[in-house]
Amino acid sequence: MANIRDVAQRAGVSVSTVSNLLNGRTNRMRPETLARIEAAIIELQFSPNRAARQLKTGQVNMLGLLVPSIVNPSFAELAHEIDIAAKQHGYRVLLGNTYRNQEEERTFLNDLLSQGIRGMIVVSTMTEQSHFHDAIARGLVMVNYDMQTHPDSPERSVIGDSISMDNFQAGKIAAQHLIDRGCKNIAFVTESGKTVSRMNRISGFINAAQQSGLSDHYRIIEGKARSGYGDAEMTELGKALAKTISQQPTPPDGIVAVNDVMAIGLIAGFRASGIRVPEDISVVGIDNTFLTSLVTPALTSVAPPLTEIATVMVDRLIARLDNPAIEVEEFLFLPELVIRESVVG
Repeated sequence: MANIRDVAQRAGVSVSTVSNLLNGRTNRMRPETLARIEAAIIELQFSPNRAARQLKTGQVNMLGLLVPSIVNPSFAELAHEIDIAAKQHGYRVLLGNTYRNQEEERTFLNDLLSQGIRGMIVVSTMTEQSHFHDAIARGLVMVNYDMQTHPDSPERSVIGDSISMDNFQAGKIAAQHLIDRGCKNIAFVTESGKTVSRMNRISGFINAAQQSGLSDHYRIIEGKARSGYGDAEMTELGKALAKTISQQPTPPDGIVAVNDVMAIGLIAGFRASGIRVPEDISVVGIDNTFLTSLVTPALTSVAPPLTEIATVMVDRLIARLDNPAIEVEEFLFLPELVIRESVVG
């Protein structure tokens, strides 16, 4: 199999000249030189690999994206927006689907670094783990989504930018909508794994309930997934929890689900138990995925501005790749309620 040196020899140029072509730096290259290199590439059936692209820059025009599970449509839709934003900068995205498994994450980080990829977006995972710090020490630049840090946390200076929807406000907005529509006994339904975003959503829900005089009329209902944090099991878990809720002596009249997938599972489970949504129980989701308008009733949900979030994440990551001295910042984006048919009134 031909390599970059074979191409250089056939075209009668240096290896660095071939590298310039592979990395799009042809503005000062003579047309005849460019033609010789292109002819040599075709003749030798050369497929440039990542190592060739690293010869001059030390990195490739690719970004890593680590997500817990692409099965969750909120992560899939975010990945889509990140891919679009990256391509506008001439970058492609390498996806790591790691299920919050530390060994999977460690392997993905090592793969990125070995391939010359120096920028990564980490979505909703536990970045305080040592393998993330090790990767940063080895030159990885990180932007973190959905993992807000405390202002005084030492992690801020190490982990990098934190970019997120304001999950506290998301939980509060969802609960307040139920209260405004007349719900008097509300619940937040979630998987028991405590990620930062889930805890912030619960805190916002509790805040709305307490400020509205429902301090004795709200509850947190948790279910345990078979593995991890339930990222790939939310629909089935929602169906199972709906059955449990339907058997309670006094079921809630309004529910905020931790995300849309959980909410859809709840609606399906209530239907199977003979409970009507929204006539008997109102349901609000969070994330506003494409599924919200496809279920019956269409799901009211709290929407993050995904396009804006993805654009800022990619812009910040590339800026930090160009200038690592840029000060670390935290960006919070306000969500909006999208009203559909799953809440009474």
